Amino acid sequence: MKPAFRNCEVYDFKDEGLRKQMAEAIAKVEAEAGKEYDLLIGGERVKGDGLLKAINPSDKDQVLAVFQKGTAELGKKAIEAAATAFEQWSRVPPDDRADYLFRAAEVMKRRRLELGATMVLEEGKNWIEADADVCEAIDFLEFYAREMLRYAEPQPLTPLAGEQNSYFYIPLGVGVVIPPWNFPLAILVGMTSAAIVTGNTVVLKPSSDSPLIGHKFVEIMEEVKLPPGVLNFFPGSGGVVGDTLVTHPLTRFISFTGSKPVGLGIVEGAAKTSPGQIWIKRVVAEMGGKDAIIVDSEADLDAAAKGVAAASFGFQGQKCSACSRAIVDAAVYDEFLEKLVAETSRITIGPVREFANYLGPVINQKAMDSIMKYIEIGQKEGGRLLHGGQAATDAGNGFFVEPTIIADVRSRDTIGQEEIFGPVCAVIKAQDYDDALRIANDTEFGLTGAVYSRNAGKLDRARREFHVGNLYLNRKCTGALVDVHPFGGFNMSGTDSKAGSRDYLALFLQGKSVSEKV
Repeated sequence: MKPAFRNCEVYDFKDEGLRKQMAEAIAKVEAEAGKEYDLLIGGERVKGDGLLKAINPSDKDQVLAVFQKGTAELGKKAIEAAATAFEQWSRVPPDDRADYLFRAAEVMKRRRLELGATMVLEEGKNWIEADADVCEAIDFLEFYAREMLRYAEPQPLTPLAGEQNSYFYIPLGVGVVIPPWNFPLAILVGMTSAAIVTGNTVVLKPSSDSPLIGHKFVEIMEEVKLPPGVLNFFPGSGGVVGDTLVTHPLTRFISFTGSKPVGLGIVEGAAKTSPGQIWIKRVVAEMGGKDAIIVDSEADLDAAAKGVAAASFGFQGQKCSACSRAIVDAAVYDEFLEKLVAETSRITIGPVREFANYLGPVINQKAMDSIMKYIEIGQKEGGRLLHGGQAATDAGNGFFVEPTIIADVRSRDTIGQEEIFGPVCAVIKAQDYDDALRIANDTEFGLTGAVYSRNAGKLDRARREFHVGNLYLNRKCTGALVDVHPFGGFNMSGTDSKAGSRDYLALFLQGKSVSEKV
């Protein structure tokens, strides 16, 4: 009997010894820079067509690793290898499958600093954000393993005289897992481990911006001796191989986290029946947000300013849960802005291999250009720039953007509606609480949101009326924990699949009912 699930606690890097160990881990990952990695198909290392470079966004001239790129033809082979492996893996007892995840969690704990260091370098996460990502990955392994044991238990049914009835869950088949670069270990591990522990096999296509950390997870699963073909590693261009993986007739489901346009394209592609396909494909998708924090006239403004700054600028605002809109009651608008600017002014910017730097780079040049364009549009449409607003060119040889606050934004302005995915907070003035709730819901998304207020009645209204999958009261809207804050959103934020919940594994299973006359 396993002990009850407990969340992994993030390291306190105020400890000098721990900081030294993390610095050594970063140096170790850097010492391996430039190493080349192959595709993994059916347990075999395979060369692709061309090379994909993993670079350090804090220092764009540093190549951390080089990966073979998959092709459409190799994509077909990867799906076929997964289909072959499924025949045996689907018959492995649930407790044995769960044990692979428990053992992988132990390996991940042992390699925790190395994994965090990899994300510091490959994604520009500061030390705390990187370690939190590793912790969440460990949590997913530990939690989903326990959940599989629960799902495998006899399911209750209403008895009927003269019959012996049972109801149980069986796996779906081959799944294509397409994780994002912003939580390149946690979300990748969560999606992949959920598919594997439920008896499915996987073709994993990591983001082109984070293949190295994805490969380290594959190494861990090889270390615990996961059978060949259960997990196939297939980096490559989404435009080149994505359609092949999604539309292949042997693909049973697609698990995706990323942008709305790509997600909707996957939904459309999966809905088309390919020749030889004998099932309706299942899509599990999380597609972003335009998240808002409401600051009520009765809020603790100091707490609200800290929460908005943390949710807006943590990991450079590159979270689907990030606070992109602060909706502030007119009665406290000016006072709140002063506090938010003061809080933001304390943020340190620079290469995050240095612990002292809180705000690292955005992921690549394309992202940087897009963010700067949004800042320009926000001002052209009448927004008032209060802080930031430009690239931090003195921060280093990377893609650095200053934390930016634009006030006097209107709800229907471009930066009040479109997902920026960068360190930009649009501040919108609301006439009162009714108006604030209206503005908060004035979006096609519905992922996260928060309300700061001392008024219990207003908080109760938010519970009923603020239409998001994850609502936080008197705290920031980022930082969901596995089995504490089941995560997933409404509307164009995706299928509300609630990762880290007790419902999640059902998305990778199908129920079978058996009746026998006695």
